[in-house]
Amino acid sequence: MSSSKGSILLCDDDRLVLATLSEGLTNFGFSVISCDNGDDAILLARQSKPDLALLDLYMQGKSGMDVAGYFRDVLGIPFMFFSAHSQASTVKEAIELGALGYLVKPLEVKQIVPELELAVARARSEAKTAAAAGDRSARQVSAQNDLQMRSIAQGLLMERFKLSGGRAIEKLAALAAQNQKSIYEAANDLVLDAESRFGNTSS
Repeated sequence: MSSSKGSILLCDDDRLVLATLSEGLTNFGFSVISCDNGDDAILLARQSKPDLALLDLYMQGKSGMDVAGYFRDVLGIPFMFFSAHSQASTVKEAIELGALGYLVKPLEVKQIVPELELAVARARSEAKTAAAAGDRSARQVSAQNDLQMRSIAQGLLMERFKLSGGRAIEKLAALAAQNQKSIYEAANDLVLDAESRFGNTSS
């Protein structure tokens, strides 16, 4: 996907909103791909690598938060949220997750275009900076991803087995030793298994 204004992945389970935003953003010069559920959003993002994802916060199945977490931790795709909910706590949670912005429904395309243009410009700039930084930056990103994956796996074990954080890390280390893998490889396996189970769960 390429466009002078940028490529956007749009996801909302309200198909009327989806069609309206998709047509409007296309008319303003963006390249847009759209879908109405989180699973398709992940598949499309892996294929097209958009500059920015615009995600409805609350959807059937995977929520916008679920999808955004995957984009952040696995694909490295910047994202923004939009929702009819504007509570301060919700906005705070979205920003802490790493969102570049939070738009409140109902949306008028001409009013959100400037913010989307800024978000795309920022995302492109950060991508160029990361690419120019070379192997050292890549190693730092890899290390950060390892730590994030371990943190996610720790949370999964805490939830699944009702463990404390320390006991969850011990269990992760035991799983790694049992399978003759590093703790980060074991964490990655655990997260991928959870994603597979989650993705196959009907909503």
